[in-house]
Amino acid sequence: MSDLFDEGVLSDIQRFIQNHDDFLVVSHVQPDGDAISSTCAMGLILQHLNKKFVMLNENEIPKKFHLLQGANQIKKYSSFKLRQPYKYVISVDCADYSRMGKVVQIFSDDVQILNIDHHPTNDGFGILNFIQETSASTTEVLNDVIEFLSVPWTKELAECVYAGLLTDTGGFRYSNTTPKVMKLASKLLEHGVNANYYAEELLEKFTLSHLALLEKSLSTLSFAKNKQIAWMTVTIEDIKQSNASSDDLEGLINIPRNIYGVEVGLLFKQVNENQVKVSFRSAGKVNVAEVAQLFNGGGHILASGALIEGKVDTVIKIVIHELEKKFHEC
Repeated sequence: MSDLFDEGVLSDIQRFIQNHDDFLVVSHVQPDGDAISSTCAMGLILQHLNKKFVMLNENEIPKKFHLLQGANQIKKYSSFKLRQPYKYVISVDCADYSRMGKVVQIFSDDVQILNIDHHPTNDGFGILNFIQETSASTTEVLNDVIEFLSVPWTKELAECVYAGLLTDTGGFRYSNTTPKVMKLASKLLEHGVNANYYAEELLEKFTLSHLALLEKSLSTLSFAKNKQIAWMTVTIEDIKQSNASSDDLEGLINIPRNIYGVEVGLLFKQVNENQVKVSFRSAGKVNVAEVAQLFNGGGHILASGALIEGKVDTVIKIVIHELEKKFHEC
């Protein structure tokens, strides 16, 4: 726990959980490692406290995350049979209300949301908000919740928190890898986490369909601003021909970002004929969260995203134009 303000919020969180039951735990659409890990960790917390809960996401959970306790219990919205609207919702790793996607359709009119997150662009949409923008992952934020509620550390809980840290720091390589992160990681290893196994399963291994998709996307590699901006494109047809799933897109954004001299790398993924998901990665010169916010997106200074209406070529043009303007401001 970092300060008195946090302790006050944590006391409120404790009362919120103790005084209510039948929770819905939800994270953002197209969930990444931290979103899934945070959902599972929150599930284990509620389980320990003998609370009823359902974990739900708009999208399928990538199979590689099924090694986490509870991941295979996260239900997909399209196949979820609703008993009654949910009044008590715990949102993890969602920067804004819309990021929960279609799941919001099963909230009651008088819904009460506990919002736990680490994104600096979080707009505080809950009745109770615990947002630590200096934390590397939402699972790092949940560490404070776990400690404050005196939830015992099991190996399974430690694995969930560790997986969120591991994936959101890029294997402890990104600039958000702080001394606090490493201390927490060390503690989690003491609780039985197999660091080698998690690194291999979540960061190193990939499928043949991922390799096929990488080959197609590399052929689209393009540059702007004296090669300080680089991007790749993935279309619906590319995904179909590669027989790829959503988790096969994992890591593609790092290709343009990691080229020497590139300040901003992007991945444009066609969602449908008139919608494109844009992922932004910055080397530090440009605040990509500000660019993403121009398109109702958000995230971090160095890593953000947005869902933009329009044809792929049009979206690319307007996003690159806004990025080039940002370079002039630097």
